[in-house]
Amino acid sequence: MAGKSISFLEKFAHKRTMRHWARAARNANSARIDELRALRSKARLLRSHLDRLIHQADARLALPMIGSTGSTRPHNSDWFWRPELWRGPLAPAGMSSVETKSRLGNEITLFHDCGFSELTLRQLRNLREEDLAPYGLCMDVFHFDGSFLSLVVDLPHDAVNGLRKTHLIGMNTIIDSEKPLGVFARLNIRHGPNTEQIVRELPMNDRTETIEFDLAYSKMNEKRVEHAWVDLIFDNPEMNQVTVRDLTFSRRPRAAL
Repeated sequence: MAGKSISFLEKFAHKRTMRHWARAARNANSARIDELRALRSKARLLRSHLDRLIHQADARLALPMIGSTGSTRPHNSDWFWRPELWRGPLAPAGMSSVETKSRLGNEITLFHDCGFSELTLRQLRNLREEDLAPYGLCMDVFHFDGSFLSLVVDLPHDAVNGLRKTHLIGMNTIIDSEKPLGVFARLNIRHGPNTEQIVRELPMNDRTETIEFDLAYSKMNEKRVEHAWVDLIFDNPEMNQVTVRDLTFSRRPRAAL
């Protein structure tokens, strides 16, 4: 009985809330300015919670299912992560004439030095059977008058928490492009006032690429590690469409010699 009572009360409260916001939307044109301002603040707060709920729900319910990524986690890794853009839908899902330092979601930033941007970024839905990530990132590059183009991925705190020189940072990606192009990955680790950088070139012999950054030979100060990010640098991207179908990162201890 208690469960039924709670269910009934929840349904009643939900209907009442829906009627409240429907009425507020209908009366927005005639509401007093002070009332409208207060309603807008409440609506924005409510929308932030709803957007977060929808993002998490879509990520779990979308196909391919998130549970199918278990096989991609490297053996013996103590950290594994897929950025939010490849996990669930973003709002907005894309942009055109993208200016430098534009962000798509909370973790991806585009950098370039074009005088006039003819770049587009958009999130797309992965529907192929072989895709493990529910979503991907598509970048269209038309005329390109700049000298560099890069996507910066901010790594979460878990990536650097307890990071040691005995660790290997792995990156696995699936990249499709209309024309062959060079792609480089640069790991940046900020430790105190300094930043350690390790650059690897993606072979691009196969659409699925796995590379590792070995920290053993770095000058990283283990006691002062603060933040890490990865630059995906695209060489000669003009008149090309590049689709990053998946992007994951992992961390594992280096095998003892």
